[in-house]
Amino acid sequence: MITQYQNAILFTALLCSVMLLMSCGSSDVLQTLSAEERFAIGKQKFDDEEYLEAINEFQVIKLQYPASAVADDAQLYLAECYYAREEFLLAVEEYQSLKRLMASSPLVSQAQHKIAMCYYSLSPRSTLDQTYSLKAIEEFQSFIEDYKTDSLVANAEVKIHELNTRLAQKWFDTAELYIKLEYYRSATYYYDLIVEKYHDTEFAEPAHINKVKVLVTRKKFDDAKAELGKFLERYPNSQFKGDAESLRSVIDEALKSRSSAAKSSRVNNVSSNLRP
Repeated sequence: MITQYQNAILFTALLCSVMLLMSCGSSDVLQTLSAEERFAIGKQKFDDEEYLEAINEFQVIKLQYPASAVADDAQLYLAECYYAREEFLLAVEEYQSLKRLMASSPLVSQAQHKIAMCYYSLSPRSTLDQTYSLKAIEEFQSFIEDYKTDSLVANAEVKIHELNTRLAQKWFDTAELYIKLEYYRSATYYYDLIVEKYHDTEFAEPAHINKVKVLVTRKKFDDAKAELGKFLERYPNSQFKGDAESLRSVIDEALKSRSSAAKSSRVNNVSSNLRP
């Protein structure tokens, strides 16, 4: 890899010399260019947003000059061309090539972050399949773990939270659909998923109180009481505190009625046993 300072000097000099040679009209000029000269042309094409032409130059460097000083720069810019063209899966392939073939390059961290950004860019709205969202989270987490001091870590953390929120919304909407269909056990599963895995999103609190409501609907009053206690402990100033108090009354009344019924049943059994 060449430094930014070296690149600035070389780029200007090389581009001028290349353009001078090409203006002479020699058909052999392009075939005799060095890796650095090729990179200068490709970088200029990239800056001018002529991405297809830039791809051609970076591909030549990749294939013909794999050991050159600009090989990793060319590999990165090859991926960047596809990224700029929103051909994200092709970009991922080229970023991964940089990581795989040039593992010692200081550009690897940037490539890892951009892999995550590719999947992030492919992540759709919450109603659609979230495979790319999950992949983006995985790649952002790998970036954070491997490059803890990188300046892009903060960006990765923001993106993870955004993607987790998108996933939480999907599962929340799924749970709500199951409620309408009266598939309460399935709804409970998705509320649980949100409460446990996406607890730092805006959907965790309503999912938790809705889980209590479903347990009450299913007449699982002991479970509902325990879950309500967890909810109030986690959200003491919840916007759903009114709902929580109403649920507490319903749960307590149900448990009281059940206790009374059980006591009455025991009394009747004793009376039956005492009859001559």
